[in-house]
Amino acid sequence: MKKIIPTLVFLSLFAVLLMPILVEAQEKVPNCCKLSRTITLGEGAASTTYEKDKTVGSEDTCYLTGSAPDYKTKEWGLLCLLSATYVITDWIFTFLMALVGVMVILGAFAIVTAAGSPEKLNKGKSYILYAAIGMIVALLAKAVPALIRSLLG
Repeated sequence: MKKIIPTLVFLSLFAVLLMPILVEAQEKVPNCCKLSRTITLGEGAASTTYEKDKTVGSEDTCYLTGSAPDYKTKEWGLLCLLSATYVITDWIFTFLMALVGVMVILGAFAIVTAAGSPEKLNKGKSYILYAAIGMIVALLAKAVPALIRSLLG
């Protein structure tokens, strides 16, 4: 416990001293982004669709590409946030579904090879239960972009 407090103080001081260097090292903040998926904002006749692999931005020249964005809109920040959220949740979903498959196989293997042992049988059942919980979490990850869209309008 005595070593934790000086370590935390040192790391905090180091972070405070290092932060200005990191900020100065940053390049110009991008004023656009490339969409990873087709996104529709609005509902009904007032909806606008922004296509996949197109650039959205707020200014006449996109800092990332050096040319005009494909879609010039004030909502480019929301579009970039949704695009990044889709990418992150797709990766989480893929990873969790692969993990669910491995857990089901391990659980089934433990149950099949239990040979009457209640410990192995319970271990196999718990693997399958954890796989089911992981599948629910993976499906919830797919709902995050819709939640962000509804919260931010």
